[in-house]
Amino acid sequence: MLRVRKSAVGWAVALALTATGLTPASPAAARPQPAPTIDWRQCAEDSSAECGTLSLPVDWNRPRGERFDLSLARRVAKPATREGALVFGPGGPGDSGVDRVVNGSSRFSADLRARFDIVSFDPRGTGDSHPVVCARDLLARQPQLIADQAQFDATLANNALLRADCRARTGALYDHVDTTSAARDLDAVRAALGERQLTFHGSSYGTLLGQRYAELYPDRVRAIVLEAAMDHSLGTRAFLDTQAATAEGAFDEFVAWCDRSTACALHGRDFQAIWAGLQARAERGLLTDPKRPGVMLTPFELSRLTHKEFYDTWRWPGLAEWLGKMDAATAPRSAGPSTGDAVAPYPFAVFCQDWSLPVRDYREYVGHLRRAARLAPDLRYPPALFALVTCLGTPTPVANPQHRLRVHTDVPLLVAATVHDPASGYDWARNVARQLGRHGALLTYRGWGHGSYSSSPCVQRVVDSYLIDQVVPARSASCPAVEPAV
Repeated sequence: MLRVRKSAVGWAVALALTATGLTPASPAAARPQPAPTIDWRQCAEDSSAECGTLSLPVDWNRPRGERFDLSLARRVAKPATREGALVFGPGGPGDSGVDRVVNGSSRFSADLRARFDIVSFDPRGTGDSHPVVCARDLLARQPQLIADQAQFDATLANNALLRADCRARTGALYDHVDTTSAARDLDAVRAALGERQLTFHGSSYGTLLGQRYAELYPDRVRAIVLEAAMDHSLGTRAFLDTQAATAEGAFDEFVAWCDRSTACALHGRDFQAIWAGLQARAERGLLTDPKRPGVMLTPFELSRLTHKEFYDTWRWPGLAEWLGKMDAATAPRSAGPSTGDAVAPYPFAVFCQDWSLPVRDYREYVGHLRRAARLAPDLRYPPALFALVTCLGTPTPVANPQHRLRVHTDVPLLVAATVHDPASGYDWARNVARQLGRHGALLTYRGWGHGSYSSSPCVQRVVDSYLIDQVVPARSASCPAVEPAV
């Protein structure tokens, strides 16, 4: 194990000004500026947590222009043991960090909660931080899969209408929900918390935020954990191929568990035959969801909902039971017309500002579909395919395009990776670690699930040691698998 000395970078006035979006005209003109402040108060849902807002620029290139309120929450450590603040970067995109702190801060160990205030936020454009909102009917027109060139052209046209509608309903923030803007928000949060350097734990999509922050503010990094890391260097084909292979690998691991565990409701049965039958019924429009009577499942939805249950091994028995109920059902009922509000939040908007995944025409699109089916013959509609559809026609260049990481921090970033992660594949984590070089360290959990801190006591110990004492694990460090509970 390598213990890294804490950086001696000073709390210079210039850095404080940059964090608030202000830059002095010259060194002689520099004057101390008031730090941004968070208006903390007891949370309505739980008075033991504090909620607050921080006023930030909509466009960081125009710091004196229009502003919005970033919504935050924290749980304060005991004064006797407190060492600082740990900021959690939520996943998704679109997860609520506020909800995570108010309702789920126990994801962090008691030791971390004793040493650090646990702080998180709803990223700009999501939750209570000026959410992107769009017409529900335009969102509903987005197909799950595109069937022909005519539908490809119709999707392009609808996406253009959708972007215009979201912009009109959301305002100027719609064009500034990218992760580079969010990284600048994060630095303002750090300054408002009174932290000289950032201690950060990002999960899934939140790892993009940690990576981008480390690129922009290397001297302000105290410790950054990237759990279930995303690889933001991939083009369209590589992005889809890695996602398809990862999803199929997760499917195989679930089937293997079902074969060996009596906790699986389908144990001892021919799972592949059952799955093929469910897919065939979905293709014919004859498969209903037992959790939502009358709701028909398309082949894409069957794959998407099944894949989602691979995220945590404790969900696996319930998944087997759900699949078994669908296998036994014989009389589908049609769903009635849907009702609801005319507008809906659209947190996925950030994805299309972070990723450029161009597809020229239907011929290229169907080529991606066929290749995904070869890579994932069972789970042949990986959720990543929907990213192509929803971002189709996005103007380029996007605000935060893919690129190889350029990180030069004093303390290596800790990449916590799961070998059988169903969403952020292990190959992504290894590639991120390679890009980081000596500025990163890879910790491998040899088990299952989307993330590892909450499922592996070994991973938790290593991560806590890194966050608390900045102890970087040895090269090729790994933790054994924890068998799914029966």
